[in-house]
Amino acid sequence: MAPIIDYYMTPSSPWTYLGSERFTQIARAAGATVNVYPVNYGKIFPATGGLPLPKRAPERRAYRMMELKRWAKFLNMPIIFEPTHFPSTAPIPSLAITAARTHGLDALTLSNAILAALWVDDRDIDDPEVISQICIEVGLDGPNIVAQAQTDAIADQMAADTDRAMAAGVFGAPSYVIDGEVFWGQDRVDFVARKLDEIT
Repeated sequence: MAPIIDYYMTPSSPWTYLGSERFTQIARAAGATVNVYPVNYGKIFPATGGLPLPKRAPERRAYRMMELKRWAKFLNMPIIFEPTHFPSTAPIPSLAITAARTHGLDALTLSNAILAALWVDDRDIDDPEVISQICIEVGLDGPNIVAQAQTDAIADQMAADTDRAMAAGVFGAPSYVIDGEVFWGQDRVDFVARKLDEIT
């Protein structure tokens, strides 16, 4: 049976972006089923002892930027360290990914495209029209997904997914959960690969 990975993420996380393609390659090589859960870290952080970036100490913010530059260079990945539209504050990108997953579409590819739109192309992912266009670019029905994303049903589903994340012990992004084991951070994708090797 194919392994199942619950992938908890947010398009507003540069770390999620830096891990996205490597994680996708590892998951696909293992034949894993990936459930993409873009969740509300605005709810998760206060409940788990985390702080949003603007509330962190200057020393922590400075070190975050230093680490981002180190990892981007190490991974040879393009990234805009301070996108024009960061942080993403509207729920539409996460709701669109949730809508895609809920309707059995390729939410993983869509999530990667939305991450790249913010962190590489400096696009405004809080704009529903931009999200619709990104959907079209990956072969999905953009207007329909955006319409679905703005329904109460999808908002309720994302809220339930956020509760699911906290119940699983998730506190940061990205987090990958396999058989109840949490792997937090893009620098843990090698451990994800080892875990998949163990169970496949």
